[in-house]
Amino acid sequence: MTPFAGSAVVPGTDLGQHARALRRVHDAVMGGAAPQVPVRPLVSRSWSRVLGFGLDPTHANARDPLPWAEVERRRRHSPLALVVDELRTVLTSVADASRFIVVVTDADGVILWREGSAGVLRTADTLGFSEGATWTEDHVGTNAIGTALAEQAPVQLFSAEHFEEGQHPWYCTASPIHDPRTGALLGVVDVSGPALTLHPALIALVETATRLAEARLWRHHEQALHRLRRSAEHVLATTTGPVLLVDDDGWVAHYSGVLVRDRIAAPRADRALTVPGMGLCVPERLGSGWLVRPGAAAGELTARLSTVGREAVLEVSAADGPGWRASLTPRHAALLRLLAGAGPEGLSAAALSRALFGDDEHRVTVRAEVSRLRRVVGALVDTTPYRVADGVRLTCAD
Repeated sequence: MTPFAGSAVVPGTDLGQHARALRRVHDAVMGGAAPQVPVRPLVSRSWSRVLGFGLDPTHANARDPLPWAEVERRRRHSPLALVVDELRTVLTSVADASRFIVVVTDADGVILWREGSAGVLRTADTLGFSEGATWTEDHVGTNAIGTALAEQAPVQLFSAEHFEEGQHPWYCTASPIHDPRTGALLGVVDVSGPALTLHPALIALVETATRLAEARLWRHHEQALHRLRRSAEHVLATTTGPVLLVDDDGWVAHYSGVLVRDRIAAPRADRALTVPGMGLCVPERLGSGWLVRPGAAAGELTARLSTVGREAVLEVSAADGPGWRASLTPRHAALLRLLAGAGPEGLSAAALSRALFGDDEHRVTVRAEVSRLRRVVGALVDTTPYRVADGVRLTCAD
């Protein structure tokens, strides 16, 4: 997880005085004038986005609360349901917990869980800061949840850094939570309370809670692979030759006769897979997972990345048998070209961030993009470092 770039206030700040100064800055910018002091870049970017949405800072914009049945449905389907109790425990175990509330949203910015001080909860209700409400920037302006989603990074906001004037009496500290298996965004955890009660330690507290939640999600993943392996023991004991047992996302629960990394492409019943060291393979459904065995002789894989019209296309062939092709997004095509040019030494997430974005600050985004790329091309791309896998010959047409 990317650490917080910094607090909305520095230690020793007079919070009341700082809040008044921020209100003057907010009034100037919203009135089209230049502020006397600079706005934090994070806040400036968010305000620009929100003004582009046409929102009004002087009143509460639409929260669009969902029906309770939909909130419950989203809770049931959210992986964060596995860790929400631990988030609550970590964040409400400190002495100042009586002065703030903890909120957990899904990846759409919909509030699914909320807990904390009864008094703060009542105040939050008047802002529409409750279960079922959507707290993205295009709904409610600059706020830690929506801005964390927009920036794909942790965010802390204080007082008039919020877009809506009704939120100025608040601080909020939010951090995205990602699926440790795929890098996919799962939601946001947020701590909010009265602005003048902001404590400098909240940043570290929210960061710790996020790290623990992601570690716990990884533990749930390991337990699921163990259950899959145990359920397939009777079949694996009688299977000869190279074989993999993987889950629906391609994570390897068992392997025999072939050296593999932690993951292959996600299996599908209607499509063969190409696995380095095994060649073309046919996935077979086995309980809650898939048995993957060669359907053609193993050998070197040949892959060619080209542009057909305006579309990037990857064509893969094995030593024997038919190959497959896949359409790639421009970003994924760019990643493959960078990895092909890097050779067997590969590239780190920081190096890919510099190549794609010009800085080191987008490593989380890079990891997520590579994870999504591997869903399409499977084990053709290796990790730690990111590189074209052994046994794959990749060429890129101009």
